[in-house]
Amino acid sequence: MGFPNPFKPKSSSDGETSLAQNGSNDPVIKTVDNAETATGSDSDDFRPIDPHSGVKRGLKTRHISMMALAGIIGPGLLIGSGGALHNGGPASLIIGFGVIGIIAFSIMQSLGELTTLYPTGGAFTDLSDRFVDKAFGVAVGWNYFIIWFCVLANEYNVISSIMVFWSDKVPIWGYFLIFWFAFLAFQLLGVETFGEAEFWLALIKIIGLIAYFFFSIIYASGGIKGVDALGFTYWRDPGAFADGFRGVASVFVFCSTFYAGVESVAVAATETRNPRHAVPLAIRQVFIRIIVVYMGSAFFFGLTCPSNAPGLIGGESRALRSPMTIAIQNAGWEAGVHLINAFIFVTCLSAINSSIYIGSRTILFMAQNGKAPKFLGWTDKRGVPVPAIVLTNLFGALSMMNVSTGASKAYSYIVNLSGVSTFLVWGAISLTHIRFRSAWKAQGHTEAELPFKSLWYPYNAWFGLSANVFLALIQGWATFAPFDAGLFVDAYILLPLFGVIYAVYKVVFKTKLWKAHEIDLQSGRRRDLDEAKKVTSTEDLTWWQKVWKSL
Repeated sequence: MGFPNPFKPKSSSDGETSLAQNGSNDPVIKTVDNAETATGSDSDDFRPIDPHSGVKRGLKTRHISMMALAGIIGPGLLIGSGGALHNGGPASLIIGFGVIGIIAFSIMQSLGELTTLYPTGGAFTDLSDRFVDKAFGVAVGWNYFIIWFCVLANEYNVISSIMVFWSDKVPIWGYFLIFWFAFLAFQLLGVETFGEAEFWLALIKIIGLIAYFFFSIIYASGGIKGVDALGFTYWRDPGAFADGFRGVASVFVFCSTFYAGVESVAVAATETRNPRHAVPLAIRQVFIRIIVVYMGSAFFFGLTCPSNAPGLIGGESRALRSPMTIAIQNAGWEAGVHLINAFIFVTCLSAINSSIYIGSRTILFMAQNGKAPKFLGWTDKRGVPVPAIVLTNLFGALSMMNVSTGASKAYSYIVNLSGVSTFLVWGAISLTHIRFRSAWKAQGHTEAELPFKSLWYPYNAWFGLSANVFLALIQGWATFAPFDAGLFVDAYILLPLFGVIYAVYKVVFKTKLWKAHEIDLQSGRRRDLDEAKKVTSTEDLTWWQKVWKSL
């Protein structure tokens, strides 16, 4: 069935929408209150529970926007950046954040175009089926799930370590169990509760980071009484680069893990009330996240914390400390450690919450499309995917690696896995976008029909694909000389695994690579629950206005 065009003139009596003129050339959509009288696919569009996946469309635009700005930011950035700083130095940190940020922007442009048109369950894992090959979608989906159970394990690792720092009367595994059951119970409350919690927690994270940026400026300029001006001391000693190109290459895998999650708005699109409005807005806000949150953190962490500090990930200590903690201690405020740990604790609450949400929805949609065990695709009458949530949360037990290896080493091992998976999934998004555009053109459609247009296509999409393939290959550079078998396997094991999953599924189920004219471009589209009031045309905008609108 073709997708009904929400901007096509209709009479008010058909139970949908109608177009009128407001005295100018801008058409205005009049929303009819009796939307429930619509039939067929239109009726599905206005249901609070998605009829295909069974999840509830409960996320508001402000929820999605805040997820895009700071949703998954947590210990990966605040503590994991210490590992990147230790391995590469402050200059490598900025290079890594900058390069991965450019790639993330490219990926989000591709994803914005796809998800705005197809806000369906499964996001890019489902679209990989339709535009490339189902076997390819299976490999992408499982790699994306690997990202989130790795991230989840790291976050449980950090939050348990913080509690032990405050009080060691309870063993670390005891704290893990307490949080495990608490987060499981919270996730089962439903998507609206998740969205509201994420909104306020993300807001706290943004305020906290900006406060630290102000502290860094005051600290570096000598504004703290009794403490000499820091300036760029740590760029001279121990130096801007810790290990040359090896250090820069190792930073990329850390940075990719920090950026993982910018694409999560696509996973949440199915549970969004108004995806055609919320998703493009969230995609544009990712640019702000890259500049303010990531580049700001890279600059100020490298400015205020030396790369050879023993508490950083990869340093001499088994403990796990943030560059923020070390900077505040060096500035002479020992009690400030508890403030930073409290801030990291809050970010952990948000990050664990988001990781369980994204991981559970990924496995849910995969199960519903035959890419995972069928029972994981079940949702209750409130739209909560109970089996998928429980399974995803179970993977948090990987955090107990820190009992034997120490929190620092456990964190590094798991980060390597999730970082490589991020490169693979991002490259797959670019390839899916390229395949979609080929089919779109082959079947007689034009770019003007797209509700969201990716900037600088096809150059942007091809750049995203080639850059991610390149980084996936060189991210383990540091393991070659001297050769470390364990770290080499950790860095590269997921590359052949992706190929194995693809090849086995393709041979067993005899899937085919779709040709451009065979690709389904119609199913999966839907309209907003709160129908947009006004259609804004971008055809008459100048090139710089189009760039600004996309940002």
